[in-house]
Amino acid sequence: MPVVKDPREMPSLDHLVSETVSRAGGKIGMILTHVGVVRATSRAGEPVKKVSVKVNASRLEEILSSAERRPGIFKVEAYVREGELAVGEVLMILMVAGDFRENVLETLKAALDAIKAEVTSKQEF
Repeated sequence: MPVVKDPREMPSLDHLVSETVSRAGGKIGMILTHVGVVRATSRAGEPVKKVSVKVNASRLEEILSSAERRPGIFKVEAYVREGELAVGEVLMILMVAGDFRENVLETLKAALDAIKAEVTSKQEF
């Protein structure tokens, strides 16, 4: 369920990490996570009370699948909130697990950039 409408359905980082480590069977050496949170100001410095987020679920699945096929990558997971979110709420969790730092760092950046550019549309209020 990569698209999450109810904040109570967002997984915990502890759960994601421990589940991934237990399934990896020693194949991973690094897990990186990104947790996006709704800020109280826009990039331009304007106050924000809430955001409305729309998610292209099929494009999200394509990006995650492609990222998982990169060299040295064991698992890529993302959970993105859709709907109206208040300041301080978690908007996205992205986790990349793989063999070596170089592979994991590059994959996290590529997946995050693609998700921000191609998956989510956000309106600030």
